Amino acid sequence: MHFDQYSLITIIIAVFNGGKTLQQCIDSVTKQSYLNKQLIIIDGGSTDGTVELLQANDQSISYWVSEPDFGIYNAWNKGLVQANGEWICFVGADDYFWGDQVLARMSESLVKLPANIRVAYSQIMLLSENGQELYLSGEPWQKVKQRFKQLMSIPHPGTMHRWSLFEQHGYFDESFRIAGDYELLLRELKTADAAYIPDIISVGMLQGGISSNPQNTLSQLYEVRRAQQKHGLKLPNFYWLMAVFRVYIRLFLWRVIGEKATRKALDLGRCLMGLPPHWTRTK
Repeated sequence: MHFDQYSLITIIIAVFNGGKTLQQCIDSVTKQSYLNKQLIIIDGGSTDGTVELLQANDQSISYWVSEPDFGIYNAWNKGLVQANGEWICFVGADDYFWGDQVLARMSESLVKLPANIRVAYSQIMLLSENGQELYLSGEPWQKVKQRFKQLMSIPHPGTMHRWSLFEQHGYFDESFRIAGDYELLLRELKTADAAYIPDIISVGMLQGGISSNPQNTLSQLYEVRRAQQKHGLKLPNFYWLMAVFRVYIRLFLWRVIGEKATRKALDLGRCLMGLPPHWTRTK
């Protein structure tokens, strides 16, 4: 199939009680200079005013529904049923596109990709809960290719998935609760390559909340391991083992010296490694 710079791009957003942030996310899509886009929003039956917000934005949304679901991957799968785009990307309800030229600039690179490249990504900006910029996430594929088989080493929000990826590999495995995006990409990237699109920040992604809790991080890592076993990677390697070790250290410190002191200690370690502070700037 021929892809040109005007190929339809579908943006799928899953939301549940996201009324405080969803409008910013919708605005970031509707303000894109790239016109050939489809916005799909799947709401899990919100009770906080999200439905009224969706009704108010009805003209800007190609398809939306509000009904109970079984988690984010079930919601994304519902969105995929309605998707018509040659490229599909998923954005969190509390995230947003980093400027109104993002899709236009990414499309310039997507059109040049060979048909066998079905995953394309760029950097994202990690943000504190009050919107303060923390640091960029996302490195070239050749740098993270081997690491990907052990950890989620590319940022998923804003990542472009060619529709043929879903045609070949199917939709998200809804038995996963946290690492279903990794499992889907592993189906493709255990043998294929992704494309890194440089010099673009695609999405601003809020940090904090449940993702900063070490117990939740540990659960995610064990789901990652289940995904690897599902795809024939029977033994974990250094990257995964070290990630688990670091989380257990965090969990130990969290319980012994408390959350606040642990966050300070973790950021001290980041500073010693030449990295920007993270833990004291998120909640």
